[in-house]
Amino acid sequence: MIQDRKKAIIIGSGFGGLSLGLRLQSLGFDTTIVEKLDGPGGRAYVKKVNGFTFDMGPTVITVPHFIEELFALERDTHNLEKPDFPTPLNQSESGLGVATKKYAEIVPIKPFYRIYFDDKSFFDYDGDPIHTREQIKEIAPDDLDGYERFHTDAEAIFKRGFLELGYTFFSDVPSMLKVLPDLLRLDAVRSLFSFTSRYFKSDKLRQVFSFETLLIGGNPLVVPAIYSMIHFVEKTWGVHYVMGGTGALVNGMVKKFEELGGVIRYEAEVTKIDINRRKNWFKKPQIKGLVLNNKETMAADIVVSNADYAHTYMSLIDSEHRRWNPDWRVRNMHYSMSLLVVYFGFKDTGDIDLRHHNIILGPRYEELLTDIFKRKILASDFSQYLHIPTITDPDLAPEGHHAAYTLIPVPHNGSSIDWQIEGPRLTDTVLKFLDEEGYIPDLMTNLVHCEFVTPDYFETTLSSHLGNSFGVEPRLTQSAFFRPHNRSEDIDGLYLVGASSQPGAGTPSVMMSAKMTARAIAKDFSSDIQSWESK
Repeated sequence: MIQDRKKAIIIGSGFGGLSLGLRLQSLGFDTTIVEKLDGPGGRAYVKKVNGFTFDMGPTVITVPHFIEELFALERDTHNLEKPDFPTPLNQSESGLGVATKKYAEIVPIKPFYRIYFDDKSFFDYDGDPIHTREQIKEIAPDDLDGYERFHTDAEAIFKRGFLELGYTFFSDVPSMLKVLPDLLRLDAVRSLFSFTSRYFKSDKLRQVFSFETLLIGGNPLVVPAIYSMIHFVEKTWGVHYVMGGTGALVNGMVKKFEELGGVIRYEAEVTKIDINRRKNWFKKPQIKGLVLNNKETMAADIVVSNADYAHTYMSLIDSEHRRWNPDWRVRNMHYSMSLLVVYFGFKDTGDIDLRHHNIILGPRYEELLTDIFKRKILASDFSQYLHIPTITDPDLAPEGHHAAYTLIPVPHNGSSIDWQIEGPRLTDTVLKFLDEEGYIPDLMTNLVHCEFVTPDYFETTLSSHLGNSFGVEPRLTQSAFFRPHNRSEDIDGLYLVGASSQPGAGTPSVMMSAKMTARAIAKDFSSDIQSWESK
């Protein structure tokens, strides 16, 4: 080992932290990941109980070539250039390279989602152009022309916003102003729901083509229309599943990280980011390392936080070191909604007609979103994302059983909701709804395991401000340059990665965030990296 390699510490082993750990090891840093929990994954933590395996967080895998690029990394062999996006995948194949297959088995899922409306009719969103148009014709034939226009305009946003700008780090105002005319021309700054409503008269179709931002913590009524590109990201490269669950992908990334020489420590909660005092008013303070909950100090040349943005700045860094991110600014950011997630196992009676990913929409859409994001009240109705991975992967449950989770968007803890009371009540209501409405007949009779988490879990266990589930909310005023920066403006040697930083939440986005952060670090330490590579 070359003794003068710089030491890097990453706080948190979520997808952002692991992705960056792989990249820093490939750049030549000696990297340690410290994780508060007793296992890896962060929000993607895995719970195993009574023969059931439950992914506690993300379950939708898209853009699989991002994963292939990470698994193909080697020490001192890195790829930080603008990606050459591959052509669309043949959905009968995984489209994955040999590197990924060494660490994880990833398979395509179709339909991507079955979207149930309140009247029990449904839309199978599968990316197939013929089937999509057939379903639109059945639901609202007058909207076929609108779909063609939506498809054309959303594709233009996808090409500019994702293919061309996806890895752009907006570190200053000029970088933002440079692309603003294009975003205005594409009408990508109006709200997604407003954008979608221009093309569709049908309430059902407006919901079909706007709901996806809820899976990354964004309110369709508020997020900018640039997020219509999600439709094309999924349509282009498909939706995938990791056999063994998302946790199997996490384990594969940990294995690769350790093979590259990285170190990961569990039950190592960070209580303070240690910083050298600034030498004068005009010079930024310098990172020193961090302090763990057992009082252990760890020295580092750089520290990267994959933890929650607000927690990082307000809980781990003394206010005297923060000019750009003082408490008042951090508190005044808008944070994503939270979740109630119910993990349950039940006997398989062969009566369910569901898919791997199911969206079950309630009787209200716009009003419910307003209750969750703006009024911050717990309504009597709800919508949910129901995930039943054992339809694809029976090994996640005992023989003759299904493992499932259902995710209900709820207000974060900026509300006055008492989750010790409302958590059990809402869980019972949701399970009875699935039973009585026939989605999972006789569920209450065949239920063999049930547990749930509320916003309190996100706030306490995951150290997420107000119990938010997806970091800083992806609204226009908190996107690009206006989103927390991947390179700290306050402290030399401090960086951010993950859902709260640029470009945002969601598994592919946090992998993109890791590449953006790695590029910033590579630029800042270019002379060191060149020195290592020459030895």
